[in-house]
Amino acid sequence: MYKVILIDDEPIIVQGLMRSVPWEKYGCEVVDTAGDGLEGKRLIEKHEPDMVFLDICMPQMDGLAMVAALQSEHRHTQITILTGFRDFDYAKQALTLGVARYLLKPSNMEEIEEAIRFMASRAPERDGGEQEAPAEHENVAGNFIVRNALSYMEENYKEKLLLSDVAEKTYVSQWHLSKLLNKETGQNFSEILNGIRIDKAKELMKDPSLRIGDVAEQVGFLDLAHFSRVFKKLNGMSANEYRNQYRED
Repeated sequence: MYKVILIDDEPIIVQGLMRSVPWEKYGCEVVDTAGDGLEGKRLIEKHEPDMVFLDICMPQMDGLAMVAALQSEHRHTQITILTGFRDFDYAKQALTLGVARYLLKPSNMEEIEEAIRFMASRAPERDGGEQEAPAEHENVAGNFIVRNALSYMEENYKEKLLLSDVAEKTYVSQWHLSKLLNKETGQNFSEILNGIRIDKAKELMKDPSLRIGDVAEQVGFLDLAHFSRVFKKLNGMSANEYRNQYRED
């Protein structure tokens, strides 16, 4: 039996799908349902489903980020979007990321059953090993996740930012995000974050009224000594030497 998870914040949609779709006809079983993206992510990690019906317009959820995460980290899972969001560019991005079908609400039973047949045709047999997602979709998804992660780091570098925080925002595990960051940038999470912070510090240091300690604090370093070590490692000179050189220039 193919395992199916339904993720939608409208209970009437979930109940309608559970009761109206002849799941057994297609060798499928709905193993769980979720009303939001984070709960859906948890259930996907728990059940490792073959198919997911996903509403991408739910509160506190980035639908495309969720799709990218599934395509990158749960590569054998087939996804059908079921949404009321009528935006061509959004649908195009979802299809580029590798979703099986993009259905607009209200969808008729014929469309839903066709999506199930299509996903079943692409899903691996349970005893036949995993079927890898097409390379182009996996690469697009990985790039999408890294872009989102870097954007989030750029926006929140002043905070006490951990790998787990960024992983949660991109709907992937810490291990998977770390692997993707290293593959795309050649750096680990700490190196990337330190680079962002030091670049911001160099901009702030153009203001002579700011002390080095103030700059370090403003870009997220809790310890001046740590800031000084990182700055020198990345720039080959101390922060004071850099500031003096900038003044001379």
